[in-house]
Amino acid sequence: MRQRKRILFAINSLAGGGAERVLVTLLGGSTPWRERYDIHLALLDDEPRAYDVPDWVAFHQLDARHKLLPSLTQFHSLVGRLDPDATLSFLTRANIANGCAMAGRRRPWLISERVNTSAHLGSARAARAMVRFVYPRAGHVIAVSEGVVDDLAANFGVARSRMSAIANPVDHRRIAELAATPPAFTPAGPYIIAAGRLMPNKNFPLLLRAYALAAPQARLVILGEGPERNALEALAASLGIADRVDMPGFMANPFAVVARAEAYAMPSNAEGFPNGLVEAMACGVPVVATNCASGPSEILASRSRDAISGGIDVEAGALVPTDDVQAFAAALGRVLTEPHRSVCGERARERSRAYGVEQAAANYWERIEAALAAQSSAPEIKAISPLHSGVSS
Repeated sequence: MRQRKRILFAINSLAGGGAERVLVTLLGGSTPWRERYDIHLALLDDEPRAYDVPDWVAFHQLDARHKLLPSLTQFHSLVGRLDPDATLSFLTRANIANGCAMAGRRRPWLISERVNTSAHLGSARAARAMVRFVYPRAGHVIAVSEGVVDDLAANFGVARSRMSAIANPVDHRRIAELAATPPAFTPAGPYIIAAGRLMPNKNFPLLLRAYALAAPQARLVILGEGPERNALEALAASLGIADRVDMPGFMANPFAVVARAEAYAMPSNAEGFPNGLVEAMACGVPVVATNCASGPSEILASRSRDAISGGIDVEAGALVPTDDVQAFAAALGRVLTEPHRSVCGERARERSRAYGVEQAAANYWERIEAALAAQSSAPEIKAISPLHSGVSS
């Protein structure tokens, strides 16, 4: 009989992305627990890794190729071999695989929901049905914001008593180290920065239109890659701002570029927890963000989204309604004006300190250990048939 309990973490991959960076940061902050537990990490997809994990984490590489059925079968086989005492997964596909693999084992399994689930799945009925079936049966669901908790309770049948919100960790020391290095890209003058995957939910078209309307002295830099690149470039050209907009792609170290920006812009329609927003704040950069579901209002105003009507100025910058070009443009103008800009930057840095790695890691391990203590009453899933669910992330 082994002396230490075995904890298995799982995620789709460690390709560039917010959830992936959060998991690696949490593992890095888990040093106090490595003497008590054998900590393992499984990756469902064999992709190039943008992030490194601590060398004391046992590593398991699967090759599901972004597909659900291979994810289920390969992870089920791994769980059978490892016989973990508890599991914790990140992202929807890994969460589904986790629930299926742990069904009937009478061991606790937890899931971490990184996105606003309704916004992420949209009208994909089969995927929504799978989430509605699996998530309520988890030993515990850790959401990244109270807005995500609200969505899961209202639309996916997860009991509030089985959920808690733990904000994503921000590694201030590492961010400061990376921010101090020479940037991989240097714009031709002062600039506003935005970052994220180039996809519809990030709503970069709103930012381009607001930037064109505000016509600030600063350039606009959008970091990230994705399927919307061509459409965004075409929109910038049609707005007559193509010569003032830079889109240098994904950067392994965005902080050296972010830290030198005049302001950070987040125009999203939906977020789970906006990592980039808090990380920009940690760099001392003032922010303009939409009041989208979920997270920005909690971070910037300590209030629920519904408690805020219209746009408001906050200590770190401004919070504006979603998809409101004029409000976003006006907020950019206010935040970029000195000395207001510098004051907001300092307040942004201070506010970001509420999201430290040590506290987040302790919160996650508290949930894991509570589930272990209650493992005899952990719920079970009898059977799932997800062959055509369409869940890919």
